[in-house]
Amino acid sequence: MQLAFEEFGSADNPPLLILHGFFASARNWRQIARMLAGQYHVLAPDLRNHGASPHDTVMDYPAMAADIDAFIQQRHLRQVNLLGHSMGGKVAMWLALNKPERVESLIVVDIAPVSYRHSFDNLIAALRGLPLHEIGNRRQAEQLLANAIPDLSFRQFLLQNLVLNDGHYHWRIDLDIFQQAAPAIIGFPEQQHIQPFEKKTLFIAGGNSRYLRSEDQQVIDRLFPGAQVIRLPDTGHWLHAEKPELFVATVKKFLSG
Repeated sequence: MQLAFEEFGSADNPPLLILHGFFASARNWRQIARMLAGQYHVLAPDLRNHGASPHDTVMDYPAMAADIDAFIQQRHLRQVNLLGHSMGGKVAMWLALNKPERVESLIVVDIAPVSYRHSFDNLIAALRGLPLHEIGNRRQAEQLLANAIPDLSFRQFLLQNLVLNDGHYHWRIDLDIFQQAAPAIIGFPEQQHIQPFEKKTLFIAGGNSRYLRSEDQQVIDRLFPGAQVIRLPDTGHWLHAEKPELFVATVKKFLSG
């Protein structure tokens, strides 16, 4: 699949790929990409079914990791530094575990290589229930979602997927595909017989987030022996947006070390 992508910094710099999370896109990482572009050639693809990339009914970690493998080869990159947040972190981990020759170093942001129990059903139902034919502006859409999605910043994040064409709003994402793929997204493929990724790895967690739990450490140690785990204080799941300077400083220190 030919992924859309955004590019920052000189191609003479070491390559750094940034992989976004579920419902997000490369645009959500522009601030971080620009802050890193002085030292790295930052490439931020839209994963399949997200942003401007093509849609496909298959959306699981092997398929998305294969997309990134192809993306790296198409750009004739020997190895890349790979950073992934949430769903993008799972894509990054799966690629590192299955194609370690592609990855020089790995940064996983606020996610673990495990299956989670939460569900996206209510969220997707709320987006499906938005009466697109009645909406005159984005503010109206935001208000209509307020009861189902109380967090204003999260509503605004989701509504980046609502686009206006020819005077009518529609979803840039395919909610049917998202509904079908949600169980795979909260899961993680079977890795009982897979070889560990032994290159330098950093897990960055939000200090107030519950996505990286103490019980996940055993799995991390088995799959990514020697990995560092750092928690950024007073941040949640969107730590890179909440404390961008601290986040970038942490990434730079790890990569330069």
